[in-house]
This record gives sequence, structure tokens and C-alpha cells, in this order.
Amino acid sequence: MTQLPGPRPYHPGDRAALSDICIRTAAGGDDVRHLYPDPELVPSIFATPYAVLEPDLTFVLDDGTGRAVGYILGTADTPRFVKQFRERWLPRVEDRYPRPEGPPRSPTDEMASLLHDPERMVLPELAAHPAHLHIDLLPDWQRKGYGRDLMRTFLAALNTRGVAGVHLSMLTANTPARAFYDRLGFSEIHVPDPGPVTYLVRGTKADL
Repeated sequence: MTQLPGPRPYHPGDRAALSDICIRTAAGGDDVRHLYPDPELVPSIFATPYAVLEPDLTFVLDDGTGRAVGYILGTADTPRFVKQFRERWLPRVEDRYPRPEGPPRSPTDEMASLLHDPERMVLPELAAHPAHLHIDLLPDWQRKGYGRDLMRTFLAALNTRGVAGVHLSMLTANTPARAFYDRLGFSEIHVPDPGPVTYLVRGTKADL
């Protein structure tokens, strides 16, 4: 039965769509398939583990026919998630994506290094905002208010759990994404040596 497009909880049948959305948007909003011989590496870091480890905090944008065309996902407790990533998720994928030996020499090496270092996500500056999130929508579904709907859904779920603050990291060069987050009440927080990313935070009260 066709319904209006909107957010809904993730279910296991969305997993392939979740991966596809990540692959098609992860290069600053663009497709990553030209960068990685095995593009599934990217969702193995930024999408799939959340669906496995935090399914109750994984939501998709349904196009009205049951197909996921966007998602928001994350964790209420970053240190706990990092521990689960290390213990429960990494053993599933480390044979397919081994840790690079020596300095990264390719985009794949750089991404695999992130995969094998989940502890990079725990920063003292973010302790007051222990939750974190990732949000992506396919291009045809952007700039139509659906990102705001997804964010409202996710923030409400965090607030219900008593989580006061959430953070995210984004490529500093992705200025359209920064404008989106600014409109939703996120503000920049200083983190030493952030590299190519900017960290943003906000409270979880969904006043959007």
C-alpha cells in the first residue's frame, strides 16, 4: 500500500538500501564508487554497524512504497558504541578490510585505517554531547524538508532516552551540509587537530 513519504524505523530488509545510500552520498554528498575498488568499505564504517549495533536508533526515509531513500542513524552513547564496534562489529569485517601496513597509500588505506580505529570517535571535548549521528539522503530527496523530519525523529528518540546532547562530524569543505546543520541549530565546537572535518553539537530537544 502506497503511503506518504516520511521517516520510519529501520528494518533488516533496508540493509542493502542503507549501504547504497551511503555509497552514493559519502564523498561530500557525491558517489564514492570511483574512489574505492570495494565501495562497501564505506558503509561498513559509517552505516551498517549502526543498524547492527543500534537498530532502535536507525531510521530511514521511506519513499512511500517501502523503499528507503535516506537515513539517520547513530548512538546514544559513543564510548559504549566504540566498545561494541571493537568487540562485535570489527571481527565481522576485518578479514575483508585488513588494517593497512604503514602509512596510508590510497583512499582505501585511509578508510580502512578509520575502520580499525573506532576509538578515534571518543574525544573529551564531546563528553557533554555523548550521542552522535550520521544522516544521508539520496540527491532527489534533498532540500525538500525530509532531512529535518529525520533529524526531528532521531532527536526525539535520544531525548526519550534521557540523552541531553548529540554531536556529528562533517567534511569542512561540504558547505551545503554545514548550512543544513546550521539551520537545525547545530553549532561548532573546537576539537584539537580535527583534520578535514568540523565537529558540531546541539541539544536533543527537537525544537525544529
